[in-house]
Amino acid sequence: MIDLGLSKIAIIGVVALIVIGPEKLPKVARMAGTLYGRAQRYLNDVKSEVSREIQLDELRNLQKEVADSAAEFKSDVEHHMSSTLQEVESAWHGDIQPNAPAPSASMDDLERKARDFRRKKLVRSSAVPAWYKHRHGGKTRVLSGAARVRKFRPGVKSNTSFF
Repeated sequence: MIDLGLSKIAIIGVVALIVIGPEKLPKVARMAGTLYGRAQRYLNDVKSEVSREIQLDELRNLQKEVADSAAEFKSDVEHHMSSTLQEVESAWHGDIQPNAPAPSASMDDLERKARDFRRKKLVRSSAVPAWYKHRHGGKTRVLSGAARVRKFRPGVKSNTSFF
């Protein structure tokens, strides 16, 4: 930017007053101000147009990537569907024997799946805030087996818990 101090502006004003004259100086100053404003607006318009073009270019690239991935997904799905259809037709005509059913899951697999399910359920249920559980009647605390037995045992006078 141009480095204009107070002394330089005063010198420019005195020279303009001498060259232009006191009668025309206000009109020239007004015109210079309007030209300066127009130049600023023009520069802002150019900047916004350039940024808009950059954004449009990014959107076009993103659209191209999405279209490519969609076409790849579509061809992959069509390939799998045609291979499955061929297998079904060949099995229907008796060309090949159908695959044997998968062996039943072992107890270790079932226990692992149950453990994973409980772990995921705990994560899902613990992510709900307490105020939401209170409002909608969900459980706020997990009771142990002994606490549940004591709570619902007939003949116990109070159902208060230690916590």
